[in-house]
Order: sequence, then structure tokens, then C-alpha cells
Amino acid sequence: MRRRHFVTAAGAALALPASAAAAKNSYYELIQIRMRTGDQVKRTTDFFGKHFLPVWRRLNFGPAGFFNPVIGEESPFLLALLSYPNLAGIESTRQAMADDKEFQKGLQDFNSTSELNYIRIDNSLLRAFDGMPNIAMPASDTKRQPRIFELRTYESNNSMASKRKIKMFNEGEIEIFRRLGMSPVFFGETIIGRNLPNLTYMLAFDDLAAREKLWKAFGSDPEWQKMRSQPELADALIVSNISNSILRPLPFSPIK
Repeated sequence: MRRRHFVTAAGAALALPASAAAAKNSYYELIQIRMRTGDQVKRTTDFFGKHFLPVWRRLNFGPAGFFNPVIGEESPFLLALLSYPNLAGIESTRQAMADDKEFQKGLQDFNSTSELNYIRIDNSLLRAFDGMPNIAMPASDTKRQPRIFELRTYESNNSMASKRKIKMFNEGEIEIFRRLGMSPVFFGETIIGRNLPNLTYMLAFDDLAAREKLWKAFGSDPEWQKMRSQPELADALIVSNISNSILRPLPFSPIK
């Protein structure tokens, strides 16, 4: 879902019914802010670090992460990952941020510049998988180098094929990732966004060399080979396109 104007909650003007408040699975908002120049990158990054994250913390919202690309299409961009306990939480978050005077002042300053702060905002809403209903925060260690994160999106030809791929993750693939040390951060089915149907997930790695080693181990894992050999789970039947980005956390990102 594309947005031209930066709105008060998290980049998406979603007004969702409070009756949907009881879900156990988290909801995630992915906001990709595409930029062109160094000045745009600095201004937008400063806004998120100095104004957006402080209000997010001040109001005690869910886990959040902020990233820029090492490798990714349409660079440069800033990617924000926001977490909500349920659908109703999206609207209550939006209202709380609209009522926060300090944040609104920062937002007004951000939007008052005579130059563009970004080119476009792409926004999507995801529901967490049953097999991983919440974000897993990587262990914090100030002595280590920042991790890299891989964001992967799997598109499918139809919703039934996408559901089979989600089931594959829930019933074994996520646990294989964990067993091999691939550190999943989240898995979500996109319910509002572009290129539907699709799912998106994020993995954390120590560095690019560790990523290459772990993906190689995954590809040769006997349990994975057995799972993918089932005819109904063949990639050609359940996945029509895969895209990915390699990301680094911004210095202020809680997920790092």
C-alpha cells in the first residue's frame, strides 16, 4: 500500500475495528521510505531517531526496528518494523501519537522543510505466523559488531499456495532455522500491501560470511530435504517469486 504523505501513527492511515482486539498473534507494520539524496537520508533518519523512536518508547509500544540497506532494490531507503499486539492496537497507537504534543512538534518540523524528505512511502500490514506469533528480539551485546538482517518476501500464485508455504514454515521450517542458528526475528503473512499474496520474514546473522555458511547448511539439511521432497511442497507450486534485502540496523534501532 503506497502513501505519499507521512501520517501521524506509523506511515499508514489505518482505522481498524476494535472488535478485532483479541488475536494472540502480533501484527507488524513494515514502512519502507524511499529516498534519493544524502540530505533526504539524513533528515529522515534524524526524524526517526530523535522523534519517532522516543514517542514509541514513551508510550510503551511494542518491539520496533529501524534499518537501512546494505544490499536492496530501490536504495537508499529506511525500513521501519513496528509491532502491535492486535488490530485495535494500530488505531490506539495512531491516536496516542496524534495526541503527543512533543511528537507532533517534531513531525511538523520534519514536514515544514521546503525540500522533499523522501520520494515515496510503501507500507504493508502483516499478521504473525502461528509458529512464531511475536517478534524475537536478538540478544543485546554492546561489545559485538552490529548484526546484519535479511528480509525475504515470498510471493505465491494464489492464496492456497501461500497458505501451504506458511504451513511449511509453521510445521518445521522455522525450527530448522533455529536449530541451525539462523536467528529468526519475525514471520508474517501480508494482509494489506502490494504483490499479494505474499509472506515476509526476517533473519539475523553475525555477518555476511555467517549468512552464507548458514544458508548452505540449511540447503543440505536432511530434514529440510525431506520436507521439500513432498510433491505438494515443491517450490514451483507454492512460491512464484522471492525477493530479499540485506539490512543493517540504524544506531538507535532497538532491534540490532
